[in-house]
Amino acid sequence: MVALSEAENMPERRVIVSPPSENGGRQVRVDDETLGTAYSLHDLSVFLERVEGVDELDVIESPLIEWHGGGPEVWPATP
Repeated sequence: MVALSEAENMPERRVIVSPPSENGGRQVRVDDETLGTAYSLHDLSVFLERVEGVDELDVIESPLIEWHGGGPEVWPATP
């Protein structure tokens, strides 16, 4: 699989992590496709591993991920 950071010959896909919602989850989208709601960095990694072949370190360091409402360290506790 090709990691987000290694996608040299492939068109770049934009990953958007929305701000935390009231329930603590963050919506995750790749381009126009909604992957689901992540409640932790691990959840996000699982979503992106299925689609892009990335691991947690790739998620933290990738310049292709747009973090809205806080970076990879912002995961509010669920109520």
